[in-house]
Amino acid sequence: MSDIETLKAEIKKLSSRSVTAKMNLHDLSEDLPTNWQSILRVAHETYDAFQALDAARRALKAAEA
Repeated sequence: MSDIETLKAEIKKLSSRSVTAKMNLHDLSEDLPTNWQSILRVAHETYDAFQALDAARRALKAAEA
């Protein structure tokens, strides 16, 4: 598998992870003030997911150039 194909597969996984994290954050916000203690954990998970996705997309763009 080429580097580009590997990156595309990784982006697909990270994209799915990001959508899940986004929905978890959304669901948490709708349930507030219940479970307010988990705001930071869920926000960090969402941030990390999107940061990883962004890094993979940048790497793919660089590999394709």
